[in-house]
Amino acid sequence: MPGLILSAPASGSGKTVIAAGLLRHLRRRGLRVAAAKAGPDYIDPTFHAAAGGAPCCNLDAWAMRPETLAGLVGDLEHSADIVICEGAMGLFDGGGPDGEAGSTAELAKRTGWPVVLAVDAAGQGASVAALVAGFARHDPDVPLAGIILNRVGGARHRQVLESALARHLPELPCLGAIGRDPQLALPSRHLGLVPAGEHDAAGVVGRAADAVAAAIDIDRLLALAKSSVIPGRGAAPRPESILQRSVFLDFEPGLRSRNDQDGRGIPVLGAHVTVARDDAFAFAYPVQLEAWRRAGAALSFFSPLADEAPHPAADALFLPGGYPELHAGQIAAAATFLSGLHAAAEIGKPVYGECGGYMVLGEALTDAAGCAHAMAGLLPLRTSFAERRLHLGYREAALLGETPLGKPGARFRGHEFHYATVVSENGAEPLFAVSDASATHLGRYGLRRGSVFGSFLHLIDRAD
Repeated sequence: MPGLILSAPASGSGKTVIAAGLLRHLRRRGLRVAAAKAGPDYIDPTFHAAAGGAPCCNLDAWAMRPETLAGLVGDLEHSADIVICEGAMGLFDGGGPDGEAGSTAELAKRTGWPVVLAVDAAGQGASVAALVAGFARHDPDVPLAGIILNRVGGARHRQVLESALARHLPELPCLGAIGRDPQLALPSRHLGLVPAGEHDAAGVVGRAADAVAAAIDIDRLLALAKSSVIPGRGAAPRPESILQRSVFLDFEPGLRSRNDQDGRGIPVLGAHVTVARDDAFAFAYPVQLEAWRRAGAALSFFSPLADEAPHPAADALFLPGGYPELHAGQIAAAATFLSGLHAAAEIGKPVYGECGGYMVLGEALTDAAGCAHAMAGLLPLRTSFAERRLHLGYREAALLGETPLGKPGARFRGHEFHYATVVSENGAEPLFAVSDASATHLGRYGLRRGSVFGSFLHLIDRAD
């Protein structure tokens, strides 16, 4: 089935709201929709999952191996009548020496899915044509197929914008114009938008669907969609695809033998992995959890904020990232949760933490107000949000010692995005040697002590 990529000239153009509204509207029309998000992002996909009724799949042209990307694109196209993929940041924004590695433009060229550019028209008139022309001509290999104008001030404003585009870019259709509407605004905080589960996302998505239906020529937009050209995407549909099942069950048995890695993802941590999941530990990629299931692992879930202990039958624990800095006092008081972590570590169960989960495995976390809260104390790490510092970018990491992730030298690709400051991080062996997308060595990341290990990296795929 065909796909489209909704991109924009820059972050903040409104593409998340438009993509979610489009997904909901197409569902109302009776179409089976599949949602995707370009690049590393845990938050925007929560809106697309709410709008599309199924998990949103991240597609990463830098961090994923070609076979991983091809498999996911194949799953998407086999599961729906139309794939709607939201881009990341601006169309050509990425990493690496040229600043474009892993960009939405690269994903568009790899998949062949046409790009519709959502342009924030507030504060400009006929100049919109010069802006769009620059994007259209910057890289002729990017399949730019249409324009959606957003935050248009009224009928006169729309006329000026559409007239300028028609004069200068007659080959690029304007598919519609969405007016300014403060009710379509989404709340944000330090890591981006506030996730859909923490506010009235359903109301915003519903209003966005109404706005999309009223303002956009949907039939013309759908006619632009094309099937991908990515090699290997035509594999047969997999049973119980992540796009066809719920990810909110409390316990889910594995599908196959533990040794079957299904050609993608991060190695399975155990035969039964119990995963922390609530507002403080929300950053786990659904496709990664599905890859673990396909590798034969059973998954269970628990809420540290509800002071739940890890599942006692599990033989491995995973603490994903999220917002522990917003709930540090509650986590520090969660005696059942913390004692469960200690009990697991004492008998040698693997306990793995990423970013926020890594901070919780440490000794203390200082919140934005300067109050220090005791954490699990399983790793000699102290972190702080009292003085924020942005850490952002693609990362390649090589294991420095053997863990359930692999033997020394095993390489992974992932992403780092946080504002935490490390107060102290010593007294245990480092976990990774890390470089960025430009191959610049960044030093050693993370810690490992006994069966407990973690770092600030969000791992996305193996690199070898």
